[in-house]
Amino acid sequence: MTNKLDKIFSNNKSNYCYVIAEAGLNHNGSIAIAKKLIDVAAVAGADAVKFQKRSIDRLAIKSVLDANDDRFPDFGGTYREIREHLEFNKEQYIELKHYTESKNLDFMVTAFDEDAVDFLLEVGVENFKLASHSLTNYDLLKYLAKHKKPTILSTGMAELEEIDRAVEIFNSCNSPLSLMHCVSAYPTPLGECNMQMMNNLKLRYGLATGYSGHEIGYFPSIVAAVMGAQLIERHYTLNKSMVGFDHKMSLEPDELKLMVEDIRLVKQIQGTGKKYVSETELITRKKYHVSAVSSVEITAGDELSEKHITYRNPGTGIPRKEISKILGKKAKEDIPSDILLSFQMFE
Repeated sequence: MTNKLDKIFSNNKSNYCYVIAEAGLNHNGSIAIAKKLIDVAAVAGADAVKFQKRSIDRLAIKSVLDANDDRFPDFGGTYREIREHLEFNKEQYIELKHYTESKNLDFMVTAFDEDAVDFLLEVGVENFKLASHSLTNYDLLKYLAKHKKPTILSTGMAELEEIDRAVEIFNSCNSPLSLMHCVSAYPTPLGECNMQMMNNLKLRYGLATGYSGHEIGYFPSIVAAVMGAQLIERHYTLNKSMVGFDHKMSLEPDELKLMVEDIRLVKQIQGTGKKYVSETELITRKKYHVSAVSSVEITAGDELSEKHITYRNPGTGIPRKEISKILGKKAKEDIPSDILLSFQMFE
């Protein structure tokens, strides 16, 4: 299967917008739900489905992991139990990867630690994501960069100097990298989206850039597409009322589909920036552009001059820019006034 992400990494000026449907943890630990989410992404027309992989013991200190947590009783009674409930094993990841690719979607995973990187490499994952809160985990960045896998790095909560350092790590390894402008607020207030920063990242680093949104709805993602985003990532769910970390700020299936359709329409409207006469314009051009018309009667043998010519609709005759080709030539036969002139009338 062709990796759709390659077109973004191979051309950071591409007008294509690569849409990542972020399933994340919204599978709630169920392979069946995960596959339904993949189906939703395929129907919506996304380019990739993304999941998340953590090594729980490396996620936080023991006292945090083993603290009581009553947010999601169906998942467990401690933070560790909740997180463990949401993890898939290697065989399940391989199954999800194959299922995703069978739907003509790229399979992508956010790696939260070095063990997760190793795990995902064994699964055969080619496309990696690094979350905003990993941006200053330079050991993780170095570890992933040395494998030279296409990586998308979110930049929420970061200072420019920290992003500089992260980009430097990947550049030093000649490892493919793109950046996501991101605001790590859940949900993100619209007034804090700061979308201009996305293009500032592109100017500063010369990398493909995009937007990872956490707002309610998807309007900022459309703004990002209008502004030239080459990647857009949004969380989605089967139903916002489901129990779990991210469902409430996620898009439901119909919203995801509408967002992708709007992004594709934006890119279609933006076009290539090259000036040309389209097929639909050509119809109008032939009707309304002016052509050379006889302003008086022209007698056979008369040498054509400007005094014989005016310009009127339709535009199917000799255009003004080509009139020099018949000036000074003799009329083959009498030409009445108010007749569309043609090259065949002169010799």
